[in-house]
This record gives sequence, C-alpha cells and structure tokens, in this order.
Amino acid sequence: MSKAAQWAQAALSYNFSDIAFLHLALTHRSAASEHNERLEYLGDAVLELVITDALYRLKPRTDEGGLSRLRSFLVRKGTLVEIGGEIDIAGQLVLGSGEKRTGGHQRASILADTVEAVLGAVYLDGGYPAAEQVIEGLFASRLKSLPDDGDLKDPKTMVQEYLQAQGELPPEYDVLKITGKAHQQTFKVTCKVAPRGIETEASGASRRKAEQQAAFQMLELLQERKG
Repeated sequence: MSKAAQWAQAALSYNFSDIAFLHLALTHRSAASEHNERLEYLGDAVLELVITDALYRLKPRTDEGGLSRLRSFLVRKGTLVEIGGEIDIAGQLVLGSGEKRTGGHQRASILADTVEAVLGAVYLDGGYPAAEQVIEGLFASRLKSLPDDGDLKDPKTMVQEYLQAQGELPPEYDVLKITGKAHQQTFKVTCKVAPRGIETEASGASRRKAEQQAAFQMLELLQERKG
C-alpha cells in the first residue's frame, strides 16, 4: 500500500479502489501537467451538495437564508484550511520546486483547494455515498456544534472581511430602484467589487435587507472564484 493510500485510510477512513484518483488529487499544477484543478472543481460541487443535504436534515426549522449562511460558514476557505490541518493534507501534497521554496505547503489557497480535490477523487472512486460518508466524517464535529444562524456575521461584514484579507477595499452598494407605496416598498440594490469587475443584485423590503442579500450573493461568488 502506498503512503498516500495509507494516509487516506487513516485520515479519511476510506480505501481507494483506484489510487490514481488520489495521487492526482494531491498533485498541484506546479508539479505536473496532469494536476488536481479539475478534481478541485468537482469536489467543490460535491462538498456543497453533501453539506446542503446535511443541513436540510439537521435544521428542519431553518429557512433558506439561514441554511445558506450556515453552508457558507461550513464550506468557506478558512474551514477547509482547518480541516486540511487536521488531516495533514500539507504532508501529502506534491508540489513543484518553486512552490516548495516559497512555502506552498502552508499556503491557505493550496491547502483548501487540495481538500476539495481529494473529495472529488473520493466521489469519482466511490460515488456519492462514499463522498457523503467521508465529508460527514470530516465535518462531524462542526455539524454537531452548529451556531445559530442568527449568530453568524452579517453578510456585509463577511464580504468586507473577506476582501480586506485579500488587501482589497470594501464593496460599493447602490440603490437601483425603489418601488411600492411608502409603507410597503421594495428596494433593488447592487453590490459591486469594482477592481474585479463583478457585481450582484438583490431586492428586499428594506435597503438593509436588500444589501445583505446582495452581499451574501457576492460572498458566494467570491468563494466560487477562489478570490
């Protein structure tokens, strides 16, 4: 049994039928032309589905907005880096010489992406049931101690902190349109990150609610793009 296979057995409680999937998942693009970026893309989608499914079952009284906030809390890059540390993903990485010299084994984006790639590899190797079992195992303690969705940070604060961590300015919010009578208005707003050329649009019964929803959509967009 290879070192990678032994690691997967110990860290993931999973035995690969085709170990090539795992080797590919652990290979960064700096190391080979065949690397883990496609598996990362797949793993990201599988992770979101499994966590969405788990939250739907665990939180039967939580509405869509609350479930979305909890999902973002669980699958954000910071959580994946924490899990990567818990399973020593850094020790399994295959990096090119340049990335090794510049500390690629400790780079948050690489660690988070590799966790997702490994989940994609599990999905290809064993299907959804295997991926579900591995993901729920990795997230078990976090799923058992979920915060109340009302205790999570305001989406506007989360977006601002996310961008600040990248050395960027906060997003801009603009009101596009206000419709309805004074006591029953609907606000349509945009949330724009100008340097990246991206924006989201949302509506709400107040400017604050509309901005929060637009900010939440922006956070999801930024995370999808691995900003």
